[in-house]
Amino acid sequence: MTKLNLTEITPRIQAHKDALIHIIKPHICVERAEHYTESYKKHFAQPIVIRRAYALVNHLAKKTIWIKHDELIVGNQASHPRAAPIFPEYTVGWIEKEIDELGDRPGAGFEVSERDKAVLHDICPWWHGQTVLDRCYALFTDEQKSLLDTVMIKAEGNMNAGDAHLAINFPLILENGIDGIIAKIRERRERLDLTNLDDFYKSHFLKASDMSMVAMSEYIERYAKLANKMAETETRDWRKKELQGIADNCHLIAHQPPKTYWQALQLCYFVMLILQIESNGHSVSFGRLDQYLYPFYQKDVEQNKLITRENAIELLHSCWLKLLEINKIRSGSHSKASAGSPMYQNVTIGGQKLVNGKPIDAVNSLSLAILESCGRLKSTQPNLSVRYHAGLSNEFLDACVQVIRCGFGMPAFNNDEIVIPEFIKLGVEPQDAYDYSAIGCIETAVPGKWGYRCTGMSFINFTRVVLAALEGGKDATSGAVFLAQEKALSKGNFTNFNEVMQSWDKQIRYYTRKSIEIEYVIDTMLEENAHDIICSVLVDDCIERGKTLKQGGAKYDWVSGLQVGLANTANSLEAVKKLVFEQGMISQQELAESLASNFDGLNGEQLRQRLLNGAPKYGNDNDEVDQLLVDAYHSYIDELKNYKNPRYGRGPIGGTYYAGTSSISANVPFGAQTAATPDGRKAWTPLAEGASPSSGTDTLGPTAVFNSIGKLPTDKILGGVLLNQKLNPSTLDHIQDRQKLMLMLRTFFEVHKGWHVQYNVVSRETLLAAKTNPDQYRDLVVRVAGYSAFFTALSPEAQDDIIARTEHVI
Repeated sequence: MTKLNLTEITPRIQAHKDALIHIIKPHICVERAEHYTESYKKHFAQPIVIRRAYALVNHLAKKTIWIKHDELIVGNQASHPRAAPIFPEYTVGWIEKEIDELGDRPGAGFEVSERDKAVLHDICPWWHGQTVLDRCYALFTDEQKSLLDTVMIKAEGNMNAGDAHLAINFPLILENGIDGIIAKIRERRERLDLTNLDDFYKSHFLKASDMSMVAMSEYIERYAKLANKMAETETRDWRKKELQGIADNCHLIAHQPPKTYWQALQLCYFVMLILQIESNGHSVSFGRLDQYLYPFYQKDVEQNKLITRENAIELLHSCWLKLLEINKIRSGSHSKASAGSPMYQNVTIGGQKLVNGKPIDAVNSLSLAILESCGRLKSTQPNLSVRYHAGLSNEFLDACVQVIRCGFGMPAFNNDEIVIPEFIKLGVEPQDAYDYSAIGCIETAVPGKWGYRCTGMSFINFTRVVLAALEGGKDATSGAVFLAQEKALSKGNFTNFNEVMQSWDKQIRYYTRKSIEIEYVIDTMLEENAHDIICSVLVDDCIERGKTLKQGGAKYDWVSGLQVGLANTANSLEAVKKLVFEQGMISQQELAESLASNFDGLNGEQLRQRLLNGAPKYGNDNDEVDQLLVDAYHSYIDELKNYKNPRYGRGPIGGTYYAGTSSISANVPFGAQTAATPDGRKAWTPLAEGASPSSGTDTLGPTAVFNSIGKLPTDKILGGVLLNQKLNPSTLDHIQDRQKLMLMLRTFFEVHKGWHVQYNVVSRETLLAAKTNPDQYRDLVVRVAGYSAFFTALSPEAQDDIIARTEHVI
């Protein structure tokens, strides 16, 4: 087995990392807001897609640029490292309301100067009535607004920022260069017939595309000039040479395809950066970096010996830290569902590829270098994913486990054995299905060929729907009744448990439909008001179709919402079934009263203990409760079949929906809005995360959890089946322990067809110490959900949720 070097990083990388992780409260940056407002006003008469192109051109020409930390990969999103730009075209309301409170947020604070406050107070009023959020709320029905207000359904993030949740076609730009892409756009423009209405509208997008790609080229040239200027006054010979190399790299890739590994990585980073500048989305991902960057690595490192493997890893480290500099500011409520301010910039390695129609293992020497680089740096970015398949070598799997043992929650695994065949069943061509990558957290899509939002369109709080189903449709938190039903625990008029499941079925189908209605409004308003131009240019077949992604330009387009509180749903229904209807230990009205009082009163805690301990819990390989979750989930999945997304019939293959459980850290704020539940959970405490068991209830070990997860209809949950497990560090001390985990992983993925798993390898004692003495643990990284975050950057509630998770041994 290959023993990885998982400790060494160069002094400059260590200094850069230290500088970033000690930025406790980043600044906000108002430059983009100023430049976009200026341009929107100046070009108000233009079609919106062209107006957005003018705004991007203006911003890329004027924004502050810098080269710091002796970095090798350059490019900055904002005027300061980790500063968060403001994107007024999406929303300004929360900014105006919360600007004076940003510094006081737990785990998500920002510094705002008085000058920046004044700028925003001057800018924001002009946007009133023009933002994506404003236009969505103008179209929402009163019922839809009420559902959003009660947060039974949550879709705020989709109105406050761009979509993202995709990887673009990196090979396209690496092979053609920016000038080559511009040539493709211009050739397509020449074939337009401006007496044809469709072509007339296509001309707007293609003109905007031309303008935007030229602006991208000129933006990169700015860094070439800056590096040359810095080289003139640099006194250190080695750094002067590096700056001249940076200048040469930027000058070349501003126009031509890259020729070296360094140039290729730099161009890929510039693409990631500009996609972020354009839309403020998150989960913008690299796709299969080890595949498309490998020819450059192979030539420079292994064949021509232009650079060493250590040089190549240092370049990766520089790129990873540039990803860490990218930041996003969210509203107060949205930040709670994205604890630790993650950006979810996923890099996928491993998996398979098709060669002459036959699948072969795709792992190469760059795969191992990327894996090792992440293990050494132990940062939150990138979000590293490994594609598992049955032919994955023990050597590479052992290397993955070595990195897992480092304790920063990476890599996560996705399973080729289920993703590839299910994509092919959906209609994805085999060559594309074998090229899928992880996007953001654990969701998957084909890089450069898939539309927006392969997951994360809206969230449904399944657990609150359970409570509504048990109480005549009444939401226990708000008291609102959205779909009234006769049966209720408080009335004692359920005659059997089948009626409870029938009530659930009606309620969840209602909320599913309403979530799609809400998504439809948001989707169309983003399409009409917030075109992402460069992102569309770099996804097939937007140029040829003359359409943005939102208009149907992508080859494939499936969308997933997210369902929160799965384990609580299963455990609550099982407790009602077992204790109320089968054993009669608790009456319907007694349960209703206890839930309403949050188990207060003389016998409240005694009843809660019965609920906690008297019925099986999901995650322990109990067929009864596991099947109950499958049955409950089926109602949601079956209802989704009735709907098409707004791109259906407009070009892409697909255009429908599937389920997904990658609920980020929404389990904490959703729990804070959920009353007491029949599984014994007290009101306002966190719900279960992803598809993982409820904290502390998975008592029979990690294998039992695998068995429970394996019973889910993972072939229908293509938005991802997220499983987090926590291991004590001592569990992986010896090689036989690593081998045991490898065997468990193979069984989970090959026998049970598990979708995904990821690990926190950290002790409870370490987490408690970090919460008490945060300054001593600034570099402690933990897995939160489908992403990792610095533990000390989390809110106390999110920290407590991670501490409470079951700590397994193997």
